[in-house]
This record gives sequence, structure tokens and C-alpha cells, in this order.
Amino acid sequence: MRADRLLSILLLLQTRGRVPAGELAERLEVSVRTVYRDVEALSAAGVPVFAERGRHGGIALLPGYRTDVTGLTADEARALFVLASAGTHDALGLGGAIGSALRKVMAALPAPHRPAAERTSERILVDPARWTKGPVAGPADLGELQRAVFADRRLRLVYRHSGDSAPSAYTVDPYGLVNKAGVWYLVADLDGEPRLFRADRVAGAETAEEEVRRRDGVGLAEAWGVLRAQVERVRDDVRVTARVRREQLARLLRIHGASLLGPPVDEGGPWVGVEFGFADVRAARALLAFGGEVEVLDPPEARAILAEVAAEVLRRYGR
Repeated sequence: MRADRLLSILLLLQTRGRVPAGELAERLEVSVRTVYRDVEALSAAGVPVFAERGRHGGIALLPGYRTDVTGLTADEARALFVLASAGTHDALGLGGAIGSALRKVMAALPAPHRPAAERTSERILVDPARWTKGPVAGPADLGELQRAVFADRRLRLVYRHSGDSAPSAYTVDPYGLVNKAGVWYLVADLDGEPRLFRADRVAGAETAEEEVRRRDGVGLAEAWGVLRAQVERVRDDVRVTARVRREQLARLLRIHGASLLGPPVDEGGPWVGVEFGFADVRAARALLAFGGEVEVLDPPEARAILAEVAAEVLRRYGR
């Protein structure tokens, strides 16, 4: 534990220059006396560290001294800071550990590498969780998008929306790029409102000369959070009550589990009750894939639509 603390002191001094002993003690969660003992240990090990007492004093390394404890190249450091944004560490209880590790990496990086590493963590996010019914990633050229994002410039896009026969042209203010389970998105403002653009639908991109015009106090993480919530918001405009045969419940949950409004209700017999939230009553047609293993009970409009579709299938194939 002490070795880890000594390394932390070394890297903090290497990054910050002179640091008051009280600040070091607070950051390392130890006493000031412990900090001075650690400084003596570093000095005994040959590290040129010294302490100056007084109002403007502190602990510092001799000018020009530094040690590269990582051996990382600039690209390797950038890769680590992209990985750090995956958002999985908190779920594993490692959120504090990854933050501490990255501070050590940042401190140990040669000064010319640090801006690129910091910029990467602010401009690239990786979200490994796949959206239900999410898109299949197509080939995406990120070159021009990356240039605009890291240069803090506006971006001219030619973008093809899903279902549109012709692309549309926009000038946007990019926050950064997000990889959502293998699908790349550009997060940008369009006329001051956050928008999401799939990279594989970009038909053309050109970095403009004008500086980006982001909203004050809003970064990539905040803009992405708003857009992700919009996409993931539960659509329960239409509630469809149904029942499924017990042996088909697992299959139903695999396919339509994200649309459920609550846990299945065990009715004690061969059937299990379920309730779905659909954006449109016509979406209930997807349940016909289960044939007679799923019965829609309510609303009547959904039952009527299923009956109409089933009758059409029977007319087509009944002969």
C-alpha cells in the first residue's frame, strides 16, 4: 500500500510541480506527518525531492527531473482513455480504481502526449450496451468526423436519414463520437439542439473553418446522456395485455423483453400473463410470430388488427 502511495506522490509532483503537504495528505487520505515520512523515503531511494516550509512552501521535485513509468506511446495512451469511458467500471465497483489509474497514467505521460489523451477522453465515448432492436453497423468512414471533433470546428454533413430517398445537408456543431455496441454515432448540435447522426449514414463530410459553437457547460457525456435517454425512453403509448403459454415464455422474453411494462404474471395454469408497451397498436402484429402460443387480450383494436392479418394470411395460403 505504501509503494502505491509513494508512486502517487511522485506522479503528482511530476505533474503539478510544487504541492503543499496538506493538499497531498488530503488527496492521499493520510496525515501530513505521513506525507513527510513518505518524502523522506523517496529521497532515500534517490528521488530528488525536497520540502519547503512556510506560507508558500510545499513539496517539489528538482527542476528537470521526471520518470516515465509507463513506456506508453501517444496512441497507446489515447487508446486507454477511450477504454476508460466505457461506463462499465462503476457497475463492477471499479469506478474509483479506473479514475486513480488514469490519473497515474496521465501524470506519467510525457508532457507533449497529455493534451491528446485529455482531448480523447472528452471527445470519444464507448458504450458497450446494445440497444434492443439496434441497428446493424455498416461501413463508416470516421476520418473527417474525427478531424472536426478534435479540431473543435463546425462540420458540414450530407446525411441520409432512414427511409429518405435523398440525403439532406446540415451544418452541425460536434461534441464527439460515441461507439454504441459497435455502431458509431456523431453527437452534435443542430441549431442549438442535440442530435444523433449514425456514422454509416454520412454520405459526405467536410470540416469547416468556423470554430464549433457548443452550448456552455455541455460536454459530450451530457449531450450523449440526453440523446440516449430519448432513444431508450419506454414507449407505452399503447398498452397491450396478452398471455403466453408457459413453455414459450423464455422465447418471448428474449425477443420482446424490452417492450414489457412489468414482470410476467404467473396465472398458475398453462398461461403466463404479460403486458407490453408499444408506440403504436399495429406493433402488436409482431406477436403473430408465436401463432396460437400467444393471445392478445386487450385492447380490442389490437385483437382486430391481429384477426385481420391472420385472415389475410389464411386467404393467401388457405387454398
